[in-house]
Amino acid sequence: MVAQELRAHGHKLYYYDNRKQGEVDYLVDNHQTMSAHPIEVKSGKDYTAHSALNNLLKNPEYNVLAATVISNERRVCQDGKVTYMPVYFVMFMDSDTPQTDEEENIF
Repeated sequence: MVAQELRAHGHKLYYYDNRKQGEVDYLVDNHQTMSAHPIEVKSGKDYTAHSALNNLLKNPEYNVLAATVISNERRVCQDGKVTYMPVYFVMFMDSDTPQTDEEENIF
């Protein structure tokens, strides 16, 4: 559901998986800051545990300025570079530059 909503709002989705750093559910482009914006989806109560996301934020080579964790929690809050938001807030994450896949233009 989260991927479908992000795509509906113009985001081109990427997946990140690295043996040393860990895996992150989605990466979207942030064209304003010329960086990637990682998005992690959590379903349990321990939504603040996200070691791979922390590894991305700590690595200066990646230039990741902010991240989002989407969970079943009903409040929005921020802790450092990480914004926590409810799953139903995904509909407000519009892409600053709409993107289309070339495959979508094939008849």
